[in-house]
Amino acid sequence: MILVNPKERSRFLRFALVGAMGAVVDFGVFNLLAWTFHVHELPSSVISFIAAVTSNFLWNRYWTYPDSRSKPLAHQASQFFFVNLIGLLIRTPIFAALENPLGNLFATFPRSINIPAEKLGHNAALAFAVGVVMLWNFFINRHWTYNDVES
Repeated sequence: MILVNPKERSRFLRFALVGAMGAVVDFGVFNLLAWTFHVHELPSSVISFIAAVTSNFLWNRYWTYPDSRSKPLAHQASQFFFVNLIGLLIRTPIFAALENPLGNLFATFPRSINIPAEKLGHNAALAFAVGVVMLWNFFINRHWTYNDVES
């Protein structure tokens, strides 16, 4: 159990930090594509997700689970990407369902910052979807992708 086992708690905290760094990659790539290069939000979201997954795999393989070496790199990467592909299938409808309602909600709020409500809604939808998928990723990856490490 994560809360009582110091080693698992440390892994969870590292996984969460890697996830936070992945979120920076995700949000950065998303905003660069969507707002700078005017790529539609849905493909921007998918591309940013793939960039974040790649970053997260490398950090988790070498920092969060450095003792996970019984599986070949390609096998472990394919497991990690499969878990994250399912995460994408979870994330995409959440994002699509929330982006317009949240944008409309932000349009009703007075803002002192000069960021369009649409952008705030997209980012809020993405943040929520990323949070849900992060929990999915940790538990499934810990028990499948990185099941070769001792608790």
